[in-house]
Amino acid sequence: MLDDTDMKEKAQAGFHAMVDGTADDYQKITAAFATFSKTLPDRVMTHLQLLQGDFGGFAIDRFEHSLQTATRAFKDGRDNEYVVCALIHDIGDLLATFNHPELGAAMLKPFISDANHFMMQNHGIFQGYYFFHHIGLDRDMRESFRGHEHFEYTAQFCHQYDQAAFDPGYESMPLEAFAPMLREVMARPRNSIYMREDGKAAFD
Repeated sequence: MLDDTDMKEKAQAGFHAMVDGTADDYQKITAAFATFSKTLPDRVMTHLQLLQGDFGGFAIDRFEHSLQTATRAFKDGRDNEYVVCALIHDIGDLLATFNHPELGAAMLKPFISDANHFMMQNHGIFQGYYFFHHIGLDRDMRESFRGHEHFEYTAQFCHQYDQAAFDPGYESMPLEAFAPMLREVMARPRNSIYMREDGKAAFD
């Protein structure tokens, strides 16, 4: 019977430098990756909850703003991918304070459409239309994207959902309500360096 040490060794690669790795080593690694990747939605939800209590001067905290934005999109009939983008759009506030849209966009890039990725990556500039002029910046900074195929799509997101989601009296859906949507969207990447030419993920 194998003890814990033996089991651990059987499940782990034997190399100490990647140049020495073998196909058998990487079978173990991809098996571990497959298991780990399935818990990605849980880690995202855990990180979202770190936004609780951080008001940043607004009338509601960043967590409630995320829930409210997603709830408004959901109640407006948007599809699950769009709603998840609305939920995650500001997740970078804590770790990417000066470029938060890029972090959320990078997290979802493997799973979402080009339109939704553009929207997430650039929503900060488009959101600036509503307040940049109050802090000495150009509210029309978004005009640099005028003519882009996803300009109106992104402007609409900010106007209908993002800039409107700071209402303390609004009743948002709980995070748990969005969990199935998040799991669905993140179930399988469509664009990743780990995709093989046959369209399957290397860790399947």
